[in-house]
Amino acid sequence: MTRREGSAFSGLGVVFLKEFADQLSGTRMRLLEALIVLTAMATIYAAIQTIKNVVGEDVFLFLRLFTTAKEPLPSFVAFAGFLVPLLAIALGFDAVNGEFQRRTLGRVLSQPIYRDALLFGKYLAGLATLALVLLAVWLLITGLGILFTGLAPSGEEVARSLLYLAATLAYGGVWLAVALFFSVVFKSPTTSALAAIGVWLFFTVFWGMIAGLLAPVISPIHYGFPEEVLRQAQTELALARLAPNTLYAEATLALLQPEVRALGPVLPAQLEGMVLGTPLPLSQSVLLVWPQFAGLIAASVLFFTLAYIVFQRMEIRA
Repeated sequence: MTRREGSAFSGLGVVFLKEFADQLSGTRMRLLEALIVLTAMATIYAAIQTIKNVVGEDVFLFLRLFTTAKEPLPSFVAFAGFLVPLLAIALGFDAVNGEFQRRTLGRVLSQPIYRDALLFGKYLAGLATLALVLLAVWLLITGLGILFTGLAPSGEEVARSLLYLAATLAYGGVWLAVALFFSVVFKSPTTSALAAIGVWLFFTVFWGMIAGLLAPVISPIHYGFPEEVLRQAQTELALARLAPNTLYAEATLALLQPEVRALGPVLPAQLEGMVLGTPLPLSQSVLLVWPQFAGLIAASVLFFTLAYIVFQRMEIRA
């Protein structure tokens, strides 16, 4: 290992530990943690009241804690899909421009800390903070589930829920990278926060409608043949999968509902010999959602790389 590599790893560790400690001890983080924990407790309590009547009838009862909703509360999965991006954006929207505002960035980089170590350390600290919160919520759900139902989850249920946790972390990592990118691009934390939330709202609310409008243009139906209808449906699904929330929803669906055997249009010929309703083994569900995992990781890498390129070219004065 060269001297620069050793210094870079040392600087990365220093930045990571400092940022991680600041994230955990900050008032903003405590408020967000309290919001997520209270939300988890409310949704899980409502789910438990619903699934008590089917104890012993459902093989994957523990997984239903995540997906069962009871009016007026949605399921925990729905809440997580809404709150995790906001938590990730809150952790990263002022990661770099906040240093500019406090006039500390020049002093930090005057130490033996390289720019790449600083940026990567801030991203890893935010990701570790998000992972810690999600793990605490998962333990809370597990404990409440065992306490109120009297049943312990099976090994496969634990594995599937942990994989769902990993998918949620990867989904949050995308929005953390988006927030970090805008934190580098804009000098004002308020502007970077609004830009990140705007991108999230665009993909969450509008991109599905845009995909539905673009699909008939890209793959029109001229004669009404089944092949044309299928091609248009596949085009719309491919466009929708450009949004991180679509990838996350598909990964969640396959992991927490083992009965799901496909994530997209299925031809009648593909259903021959298939016993509908039979759960897939864990290994097959993992193979089914592996492209979604890869897409979320690729989106995180893309936005982090853009942030890295802009940050490397930025002029910083002490």
